[in-house]
Amino acid sequence: MSQEDTSASTFRYSAVTFDCPDPAELAHFYGEALGLPVVFSTDDFILLGQEGAAGLGFNRLTDYRCPTWPDPSQEKQAHIELGVDDLDAAEARLLALGAVKPEFQPDPDRWRVLLDPAGHPFCISTLV
Repeated sequence: MSQEDTSASTFRYSAVTFDCPDPAELAHFYGEALGLPVVFSTDDFILLGQEGAAGLGFNRLTDYRCPTWPDPSQEKQAHIELGVDDLDAAEARLLALGAVKPEFQPDPDRWRVLLDPAGHPFCISTLV
């Protein structure tokens, strides 16, 4: 393929989408946590984002099975990392929004693993 052919293909990161049983519930959780507005919405899909920036999508999956992390019987498949200034304050805010803190924490002084309302593990860290 020539240089000319490849320059015509431009890719940009636009969003990550999470499968879930209730897109509205999960969009509300992440929208509140990250201060992101809804930019597109149907009954089965919601996209959060800001003009010109990558977003987060939430897709209804009728037979959704939540991850069982750290139990490998239903692997997490992916997770999001959120940078915070204060681990304890961020954890408290996210728990108030509906996150759950699993008992197992691999390195709680450096990062915390939480589960969103659909059971997806995500991490908060002062290292990001």
